[in-house]
Amino acid sequence: MKVELFGVRGSMPTPGSDTHRFGGNTSCTYVTQNNGNALILDSGTGIAKLGERLLEQQGPICILLTHNHWDHIQGFPFFKPIYQPHRDITIVAGDVDDKNTQRAILEQMSGSYFPVRHQDLPSNITLNTELTAQTQFNLNGFSVSTAPLNHPGGGTAYCLFADGAKVAYVTDNELNPPLQTTTSISEWTAFIEGADLLIHDAQLIDADLPLKHGWGHSTIDQVAQLAINAKVKNMVIISHDPARTDEQLSEIESYLQTSYGNDVCIECGREGRVFEF
Repeated sequence: MKVELFGVRGSMPTPGSDTHRFGGNTSCTYVTQNNGNALILDSGTGIAKLGERLLEQQGPICILLTHNHWDHIQGFPFFKPIYQPHRDITIVAGDVDDKNTQRAILEQMSGSYFPVRHQDLPSNITLNTELTAQTQFNLNGFSVSTAPLNHPGGGTAYCLFADGAKVAYVTDNELNPPLQTTTSISEWTAFIEGADLLIHDAQLIDADLPLKHGWGHSTIDQVAQLAINAKVKNMVIISHDPARTDEQLSEIESYLQTSYGNDVCIECGREGRVFEF
């Protein structure tokens, strides 16, 4: 299995001289099996570059969404395969609290939001709003398990199983929310246990609290400890704060590797990073 990071930034895109090393595109990860079957995780602005590659392929495209916040869907109108006639594209919506918003990825392409209406796209798009209410399903050759996110508005985390490997994708997620907890730390530990790779939101450092407590994100130390408790082999943090510079992320990465590196391979996510299992 191959895992490629196409977008690792949270909240909003951040192009610029201070963010080019880790990248400024919002959430998008591409997972490919050895036989070529693939899934896309989230449709932030990183999906635009991925789309350039997928134009050269002919197979179906499957997108798993965690939730509908802008940084997870805003790249979809610029995903070029949706403009290919008869290209088959399946989107699995996140299991969000407001079921009326599950079509947000398409409805952002309407009216005054975008000049091309989703109804006029020549591709064959199927939006599935049922699968993520299930705890387990199969999609494009992957076995997929789900868990509900601790995030304002809800959402879905995924574990993907294929080629004898396990990849956990958990973003955006607050491990210690101030009010109701949808999924507990012990449940997260069981969900991601033994993963070959954990991709988890860690937008916050301790100094960001208490202002951002309840905003739906975890701290770097919380996530590192979770990975160790769950005996995860490799961990990469994503959803970087849009104000966080390359220098600051390098400092965070050094801190994490010094503090936790004896127990888990850990790093800050970078656009273009590839993992193979």
